Amino acid sequence: MEIEEFRQHGKEMVDYICDYLKNIKSLRVRPLVEPGYLKNLLPKEAPEEPEEWDAIMHDVKTKIMMGVTHWQHPRFHAYFPAGNSFPSILGDMLSDAIGCIGFSWDSSPACTELEMIVLDWFGRAIGLPDDFILSSKGSTGGGVLQSSASDCVLLTMLVARNEAINYLKTIKTKKPELEHSVFLPQLVGYCSKESHSCVEKAAKILLIKLRILEPDDNGALRGETLKAHIQEDKARGLLPFFVSAILGSTASCSFDNLTEIGVVCKEEKCCWLHVDAAYAGSAFICPELKYLLKGIEFADSFNVNPNKWLLVNFDCSCLWIRNKTKLTDALTVNPIYLQHAKEEEAIDYRHWGIPLSRRFRSLKLWFVFRKYGLSGLRSYIRNHIKLARYFEKLVKQDGRFEVVNDVRLGLVCFRLLACDKINVNLLEKINSTGKLLVTPAKVKNKFVIRFCVNSERATKADIDCAWEIIGNYAKLIATNLLSKKVCAGKLKKCKAQRAAFVRNVSREQLNKSVEDRNLTDLASPVLVSESDEEI
Repeated sequence: MEIEEFRQHGKEMVDYICDYLKNIKSLRVRPLVEPGYLKNLLPKEAPEEPEEWDAIMHDVKTKIMMGVTHWQHPRFHAYFPAGNSFPSILGDMLSDAIGCIGFSWDSSPACTELEMIVLDWFGRAIGLPDDFILSSKGSTGGGVLQSSASDCVLLTMLVARNEAINYLKTIKTKKPELEHSVFLPQLVGYCSKESHSCVEKAAKILLIKLRILEPDDNGALRGETLKAHIQEDKARGLLPFFVSAILGSTASCSFDNLTEIGVVCKEEKCCWLHVDAAYAGSAFICPELKYLLKGIEFADSFNVNPNKWLLVNFDCSCLWIRNKTKLTDALTVNPIYLQHAKEEEAIDYRHWGIPLSRRFRSLKLWFVFRKYGLSGLRSYIRNHIKLARYFEKLVKQDGRFEVVNDVRLGLVCFRLLACDKINVNLLEKINSTGKLLVTPAKVKNKFVIRFCVNSERATKADIDCAWEIIGNYAKLIATNLLSKKVCAGKLKKCKAQRAAFVRNVSREQLNKSVEDRNLTDLASPVLVSESDEEI
């Protein structure tokens, strides 16, 4: 494709994107396709000869879009927001056009320096301590962009592991000649049962023991719980080296007691405290919500995803480290072909993460900050919170339902006052319409429906529409129960379970799987059947 052809089709693509987003409300939120649908529509081999652009776009419209779940739909209330805005899209367009690979300052100075600046902007707006702000006087830390919160958790656990092993080698055992692997069995990390599954995955990758601890009735990990397990592990000769705390859990947006946890961590010789605020962290730019950040002074690292709740497109996850030297000590590998004359004066972000190659991601974050301003971003977040509280009010006013979580931000967890299987049936019916999409979770050992305000331009009318759909199906289920058309003990299979995001397994199967998987990623909550006949 030559430049003038790109100019033409680029303008056409902008028109297509605008029309798509303008008319998205008329589409089904979730597509009516089955696994493997696309392989029957596309050739088995790549084309030998070039094709016309019009033919490619025809296939996009007729084959790709029919299988798209529309995350920007005003009635997409599943998961958390998938950040999206026109300034962010334009930032990615420019980044892709520039096409630089910013692994070092020398490879593209603006790529490195803009990232440094916008991370400091964001960190100050959130209210992070000066140690995390690269440009603050006397700062020892700084911020860096990563691909996802999962990368942030893995990276900080890796750095904490390196610190702990160095402590064991040089201070406790005084045997620096020993290999790192010798000390792995002595390390143990901790997180709440409410933590995202990426913590468990990171521990598996790094060959670390992980204790998954019970939160309190409000979903918060408390200091006394952490301390009790640390004392038990120290009595076994283990070294507590890492704690992952959450501010805004995936299932219910619960908050760990960061102050209590921080005090416990600081009592230990070498225990790193990471704070995962992937969703909730963006809200801390609002002064009235900074109280949720209480205890951050104890943290060694902190992450938030602007690609969730700050109108920035994926991928864009921000990680701040209190002591950047600990980070670079764990990760620096510096072959001659990557070295340059300004290494002593500049930051090379290849030493701040696992990948070498890095996109110019800071452009889209910079565009969003400048086009919306902090005032515009605060208004967007406050609107979501206001609408979530409105939805909470609607639920509480209806005697058929209960709210199960503490609604602080944009997420409401609710359920019918009935058994789990009836709530699964409700979720399946809601999602099967294509007019609304919500997802489930387990909160306080109950199957709940998560309703998150996601759309940038969400309105009260959107909430009213969603609640009408939910109420109508709740009424239908009640009517069917009274006429005995719905059995509380039996579920439909296949399509119904996919619509409700659940798997139905026997108790024996569940008990067997618990050993292998403990934390949630909202992918597939499990219903336990008492007999195989129900599966």
